[in-house]
Amino acid sequence: MTAHQDNTLSTSGSARTGATTMPPTVNGASANGSAKESCPSTTERSQKLRTECLALQAKVNGFLEEEVLSPRLRGVQQQVRIAMGVIKQALEEYSLEELSLSYNGGKDCLVLLVLVLATLPSVYTSVDSFPSCFQSVYVVSKHPFREVDDFVEATAGEYCLDLKRYSMGMKQALQSYLDDRPKLRAVFVGTRRTDPHGAKLKHFDETDADWPEFMRIHPVIDWHYVEIWGFIRHLKVPYCALYDQGYTSLGGTTDTHPNPALKVIDKVADKGVSRADLFRPAYELYEDDAERLGRD
Repeated sequence: MTAHQDNTLSTSGSARTGATTMPPTVNGASANGSAKESCPSTTERSQKLRTECLALQAKVNGFLEEEVLSPRLRGVQQQVRIAMGVIKQALEEYSLEELSLSYNGGKDCLVLLVLVLATLPSVYTSVDSFPSCFQSVYVVSKHPFREVDDFVEATAGEYCLDLKRYSMGMKQALQSYLDDRPKLRAVFVGTRRTDPHGAKLKHFDETDADWPEFMRIHPVIDWHYVEIWGFIRHLKVPYCALYDQGYTSLGGTTDTHPNPALKVIDKVADKGVSRADLFRPAYELYEDDAERLGRD
């Protein structure tokens, strides 16, 4: 089990981009992991979550039914089908008290969040049995971006996440989370095969022997970078504003920079001249192996 901030665990908005402009909300746990009740179990909250999930289900199913011309989008459709199959298997095997989502606002876990919520209505079909929230954990970077924190809080409120935050080392944070959630047995994680330590992972993997014990579930493990952005852009999913500033992999403010592969270059007198601090958005990168060029 190893740390990878963009996906949390591993072993702002415009019409042009869809980046979020959601206002920050306060509905998670405090920074030391002590929880506020972000999603109390009430009929009103259950109805809100069910409405959100049904809307996402309709949007995802609509995408799957499209006859898309792009080979890339056809590939995304197939990835969605596989991922939702893994998610449904997990939802049928574990109770909601036993499941959680690792969520730090990054693009990969954002796609995973949408797919988890879109799958919920196919397992929890009764209005009376529909959950009022979905458990999630946010391990905060030592030097967090304000934009990331704001996005996590806003989307946690929008999607009724029972979010707990921990500002401590990854292993300590996970152990604290298990102490706070003693029934927890499995965590959805947005790790992809091209991430550090992701090459040998399967859809279901127990944590390593020296880590807090639970099942890691990797529904998007075989997605490529361009497929993540193909899904987000095609379905118009709001995302963290940093991605429009050239960031392609999010960690902390001290080790994360705009991706140099996206730096805007002007041709002046047949020479490449960079315009300072101007970068193309993250979705204009295409190579998996260039995704982390902005990380120290």
